[in-house]
Amino acid sequence: MSIRAVVWDVDDTLFDYTAADRAGMRGHLLAEGLLDGYDSVEEALVRWRRVTDAQWARFSAGEATFQGQRRDRVRVFLGAELTDAEADEWFERYIGHYEAAWALFPDVLPVLDALAASHRHAVLSNSSLTVQDRKLRVLGVHDRFETILCAAELGVSKPEAGAFHAACAALDLAPHQVAYVGDHPEIDGRGAADAGLLSVWIDRDGAYTSDDGPGGPRRIASLAELPALLGADTRFGAPSTFR
Repeated sequence: MSIRAVVWDVDDTLFDYTAADRAGMRGHLLAEGLLDGYDSVEEALVRWRRVTDAQWARFSAGEATFQGQRRDRVRVFLGAELTDAEADEWFERYIGHYEAAWALFPDVLPVLDALAASHRHAVLSNSSLTVQDRKLRVLGVHDRFETILCAAELGVSKPEAGAFHAACAALDLAPHQVAYVGDHPEIDGRGAADAGLLSVWIDRDGAYTSDDGPGGPRRIASLAELPALLGADTRFGAPSTFR
């Protein structure tokens, strides 16, 4: 049966989260006068990313709330005992710099336009609806999606099959009728494939070298390859290089 809908990850798939996070944290650290303890801005950014990844893993495992992992990111990064209010205020100051750098990847609007008539569209993110709903509105693509589902509200997160099946249920489609597009080879790629969806792994910078083989995620380097992979009758015109 043909693919009738595409469910999208947001961060580092539609939205250039990594670039925005780096630019936002760089500006925030400069504004806060927090670079003296580091040899370089890059060293501070690497530490922030490691702390973020560790705390996000706790949230994904159900060991922390969404707001709790944000507060703990601040406390661990600063190495300070902060009240909830102090941690929230620090994070909000960072958010101001981060949001100033928000942008879609340049291949996003063309592919959404190309697939608008042929496929339904939804979002499944491991973030929270409060965050992603606003982000998609600011980026001007909120109305492109029938439904937006997030782990914080679902109570289950990728790569658990239940998260992907919840998105399929929201569209009233079977998993084999749905494609999932995400940037992480395990959380998105392997998770969607194991859940029975057509899994499309967007690997823009070629950072990973693994190849799952038959039955695994279809790996693409640009969203321009997606219409051909889905068999969509469009005029997108991009050659497919998926493997």
